[in-house]
Amino acid sequence: MRYLAVVLLLLLPSCKEEAVEIPDPTPMTDTALSHFCQMNVAEHGGPKGQVHLDGYPAPIFFAQVRDLVAYLKSPERDADILAIYVSDMGVAASWAEPGAENWIAAETAQFVVGAGVAGGMGAPEIVPFAQPAAAQDFVERYGGAAMSLDAIPDDAAIGAVDLDQELEHPA
Repeated sequence: MRYLAVVLLLLLPSCKEEAVEIPDPTPMTDTALSHFCQMNVAEHGGPKGQVHLDGYPAPIFFAQVRDLVAYLKSPERDADILAIYVSDMGVAASWAEPGAENWIAAETAQFVVGAGVAGGMGAPEIVPFAQPAAAQDFVERYGGAAMSLDAIPDDAAIGAVDLDQELEHPA
């Protein structure tokens, strides 16, 4: 019986999960490429996203938050997600210059969905904000609805884009 207790005690440390360090956001550079299209992220306006994956030394970037959300909803990922960051458009200099370092954690952001604005790649965009008041101001100006990341419906990010839809390019 004592032998069994010793074996169990030796096994306990191996059962503990190791704490995973959450990486900080990576500043967007002129060389960052968008995950899906491999185009330069900085050359396109609108909000951006980055996802840090376990075992990968650098994040994967997205030229549109819509693409980031599509990636999150897809079952085809190579590794566990450690962190997700999006541009805070409430502090962005402009739509054309969303900022290289104004990243916020996606799980705390408010996202405006259905506003009819074009993202960096021309598709309808999902627009993130750190402050709920800034998201509401955007809704009042461009329409749509503010919601959390986990409330974004699949059809806001996945599926065909209506090429006849008139999209606005915010200032």
